[in-house]
Amino acid sequence: MTSYYVNKKAQANGDHEVHKRGCSFIPNEENQVYLGLFNNCPDAIKEAKKHYGQTNGCYYCSAYCHTK
Repeated sequence: MTSYYVNKKAQANGDHEVHKRGCSFIPNEENQVYLGLFNNCPDAIKEAKKHYGQTNGCYYCSAYCHTK
């Protein structure tokens, strides 16, 4: 299982990106919400949507869940 986080700050398009622990693009602690431990990014995205309606997986660490 992997720890996932969502960025509190939205991207220019309104997406709040979901990152795995250790990602080079994970925001600093004050700009992230810990989502929990998950086996996959779709489950982490579901959890992130409880915090922010518009979410997306990080292109680099959660590419499977990244949409354009």
